[in-house]
Amino acid sequence: MHAPVRAVLAGRVKPFARGEGSAIAKQPLEGSVRITLAGVAGDEQADLVHHGGRDKALHHYPFDHYASWAERAPDARLLDAEGAFGENISTTGLLEHEVCIGDRFRIGTALVEISQGRKPCWKQGARLGWDAVPALMVREGRSGWYYRVIEEGEAKAGDVLALVERQLPDWSVRRVFDLLIAGKHKSDPAALKALAGMDLLFDGWRERAARLMGN
Repeated sequence: MHAPVRAVLAGRVKPFARGEGSAIAKQPLEGSVRITLAGVAGDEQADLVHHGGRDKALHHYPFDHYASWAERAPDARLLDAEGAFGENISTTGLLEHEVCIGDRFRIGTALVEISQGRKPCWKQGARLGWDAVPALMVREGRSGWYYRVIEEGEAKAGDVLALVERQLPDWSVRRVFDLLIAGKHKSDPAALKALAGMDLLFDGWRERAARLMGN
């Protein structure tokens, strides 16, 4: 399994909306970029509670989704190029139902591991001028995902993102996202116990699985 890298992106914190700052406006970087344990060198996050950190070092969003969003968006100009969803990695040919929690990929010389899906937030809607888009992302499972960095290295547009190890083949990003974010745990309660004890899953999502077990 592999996918061509369209872009590696980073952004700086700037005034955004609701009196808050954001670095959601990511821009493609030219040439080789350093991938550190904290993510793309020079990338920033305004909200360090919900973004950044070891398990959210890199945000990957498939460019494959852009055409569908552009067909429905009230203003599709931002969807002409990568970065509309605040992603650090943009590829084609790899979707949420095809990748799994714990999957390890080589990107350039860096080694990364999927830690969780990306829970949409209001900032993506505000950036696109489309308040409904976060709910649509949940309903349609067009979430993207996060990586933790296992080995630092360098990456660039034109590299190939290549799967090197699959540790949890039954737990696609889409399945876990649907269970924990889209409310589908009610049809598969046994899955919550497995997720609550899944070491490779972001600890915040393990805790969410445990809470849902009691509901």
